[in-house]
Amino acid sequence: MEPIRILAVVGPTAAGKSAYAVELAKRVGGEIISCDSMQVYRGMDIGTAKPTTEEMGGIPHHLIDIAEPDEPFSCADYVEYAKKAVSRIVAHGNLPIFCGGTGLYLDRFLHGGVAAPTENDPALRAELAAFAAKEGNAALHEQLAAVDPESAAQIHPNNVRRVIRALEIFKLTGIPKSVWDRQTGGLSPRYLPEVIGLELPREELNRRIDVRVDRMMQSGLVAETERLAARGVFEKNRTAAQAIGYKEILPFLRGECSEEEAAERLKTATHQYAKRQMTWFRAKDYVRFTRI
Repeated sequence: MEPIRILAVVGPTAAGKSAYAVELAKRVGGEIISCDSMQVYRGMDIGTAKPTTEEMGGIPHHLIDIAEPDEPFSCADYVEYAKKAVSRIVAHGNLPIFCGGTGLYLDRFLHGGVAAPTENDPALRAELAAFAAKEGNAALHEQLAAVDPESAAQIHPNNVRRVIRALEIFKLTGIPKSVWDRQTGGLSPRYLPEVIGLELPREELNRRIDVRVDRMMQSGLVAETERLAARGVFEKNRTAAQAIGYKEILPFLRGECSEEEAAERLKTATHQYAKRQMTWFRAKDYVRFTRI
């Protein structure tokens, strides 16, 4: 079976990925698959910079508004939705084009699996740490060797923190850490990806971010955040509560800062986030960067 050709446009927030991907889709006959961990949520529009109907330019967009914001949506969920979207697009005779800045989601899709869970269980960790303190590091390491000998061979018994994490992964998922790790190896043979990374000078990127934040504030970001808070979204969904664009506005709604201070905090947080995004994508050898 021939691998499925896919394109992807990645890079930091406000780099112009959406416009670039739309023009690309028009040229090559493509449909766009959003690769943004927050744009999947309905009602989270302004803070996630969802493309408007006009910005979509008549190109079909997938994986936007597919989940309720007060419900969890994981990387594993995204991978399954993305697989289905790719199949639909290919069935239309079109080219799948991923577009977004959530590097982990694209990475897991391209590798054909999901990453080890990031969730943790403080009570379980405390229990394992107490066991090590009472019975010794070697005894804790023996527990790991019994369920995941491959990881045990790679982790020194005195590295208690890593031993606990490996045991935690097994106890939470029923799958050894070594099995999760193997899924991060090579790219899936099912796909033939070309990943384009957009980059531009830091000063220009920060300027674009600041303009975008000002536009978000003028477009009703505060009211959108207030509506989501009233629904209890940020209490029920920890991911949404930590989303840049909302967590900076919440202190203003609580009367802890002015609206102007909230906007400045949002700009600063977004500058820092864009820097982290570029660090992530530069570390991936499958990304080919182009300066715009």
